Amino acid sequence: MRIATWNVNSVTARLPRLLSWLSSAEPDVVCLQELKCDEAAFPSREVGELGYDVACNGGGRWNGVAVLSRVGLGDITTGLADEPGFEGETQRRAIGVTCAGVRLWSVYVPNGREVGHPHYTYKLRWLEALHATVLAERDPGRPFAVLGDFNIAPTDDDVWDITAFAGSTHVTDPERKALTMLAEAGLTDLVPRALKYERPYTYWDYRQLAFPKNRGMRIDLVYANAAFADAVTDAYVDREARKGKGASDHAPVVVDLDISAR
Repeated sequence: MRIATWNVNSVTARLPRLLSWLSSAEPDVVCLQELKCDEAAFPSREVGELGYDVACNGGGRWNGVAVLSRVGLGDITTGLADEPGFEGETQRRAIGVTCAGVRLWSVYVPNGREVGHPHYTYKLRWLEALHATVLAERDPGRPFAVLGDFNIAPTDDDVWDITAFAGSTHVTDPERKALTMLAEAGLTDLVPRALKYERPYTYWDYRQLAFPKNRGMRIDLVYANAAFADAVTDAYVDREARKGKGASDHAPVVVDLDISAR
């Protein structure tokens, strides 16, 4: 079973690339983030022609998450337990599904903008709600994972130069503490190690030739319980999907599982 997560940075702008990637990589399940479209505008027909069912939590503007599956979709949950809002709006940032017995959440964690900004406070509150949702859904016997754009680099080694991020979001202690809370809830950070690259970054800014210079960050993460992690046979960052004109600024993270071995 092949499961992937990808911040597509607008599913409509990236649709040709998404369809091409689905055809070549052949994932069974894909968690998408930053759709930038509402549910009615999601290209369900186009991905459906490739055999994928769609669960979508989209509201337009800058957010939105979805799960594509060709192995079934069940137990669909939109939003976290007691999910906080920002400026009076509950943003579309999380969706949970069950695919072939595997429970998955596609999440798009708030960016935080700047340390001390109200959006940073919102980010930390949102992560608390994610932690509560993970605790509520814990089941050691069922493979379970939270996948998506966490907008947090777990360690200093997960950014190209930690000194370039001094005083910035994505690397602060409170944000990383939220990831530690997920670990304390029984989830493990599955670190994909692409064979050719020492540091498997998943995001590179569009500016200042960040991708060619490999000035990236690992912020697209997979946090999984033991039942999921023990079934992993391979994992990688698909850097090829980040190359060329019209690419998302994120690359897909792909995880292969052998569920039958459990």
